[in-house]
Amino acid sequence: MKAKQAIVTGASSGFGLLTVLELAQSDYHVIATMRNLEKSKILENELSKLQISQNVDMLKLDVTSTEDLNEFNHKLDNYNNIQVLVNNAGFAQGGFTEDVTIEQYRDQFETNVLGVIAVTQAVIPRMRKQKSGRIINLSSVSGLIGFPSLSPYVASKHALEGFSESLRLELKPFGVDVILIEPGSYATNIWSNSISKTKSLENNSTYNVFMEKIKSRLKNEEKNLGNPIDVAKLITYVAKTPNPKLRYAIGKGVKLNHFLKRILPWRMWEKIVLKLLYK
Repeated sequence: MKAKQAIVTGASSGFGLLTVLELAQSDYHVIATMRNLEKSKILENELSKLQISQNVDMLKLDVTSTEDLNEFNHKLDNYNNIQVLVNNAGFAQGGFTEDVTIEQYRDQFETNVLGVIAVTQAVIPRMRKQKSGRIINLSSVSGLIGFPSLSPYVASKHALEGFSESLRLELKPFGVDVILIEPGSYATNIWSNSISKTKSLENNSTYNVFMEKIKSRLKNEEKNLGNPIDVAKLITYVAKTPNPKLRYAIGKGVKLNHFLKRILPWRMWEKIVLKLLYK
């Protein structure tokens, strides 16, 4: 295969699905991976509409499964020009810390951190040997700013930020760039799934009243959610642009909020956030 090849994990929905479509229309042959291939129908239909099905291969990959990872690594031998890896697979675990089990924290880190590392380790040798490549990690505004009721997700994305900084410094001498995409709130199902699973909405939770207020605020903000296609287009731009930066923040208020968090005393920042969420 002479075409540039790109891997996208978590490709069955959301940012992953849209990124596959964007890359496949931008002269990339895309390896679209997903935990359950039975969820590939939406992607297949969109590829068919755009008449680009031939530009995409679909592979089963649960990033937390050793068996899947070994099979994935073996199948990568069929590709000889992997220039882009988009680590998109992930989920958001909601809940106040007291209500979240250690097992739920482990599950969050297994996917959002260790899963990213495992897939990346499979790709690094190939990019290092060819002295080129882009590893694009889907972080979040939650990788920059902590929020109540989301500590498992926030902690996992903060870990991803640190991992990506270290990895960028390790791979830069080999011509491989590592990039973080940091979206704010977008119209994907990650937040609704997170809220629906939290114990903090149960009547016996100490934090129920706070969770209800946060849920209400999120509902009111739905009209302001960004279009996820903008994130997919940014990922495609980063995949192709020369000398990409480490971080690309995107979404309403993300850059401003990060700036304010860095310059304001913590006490002032704390008052602002608590007032916004709990008023």
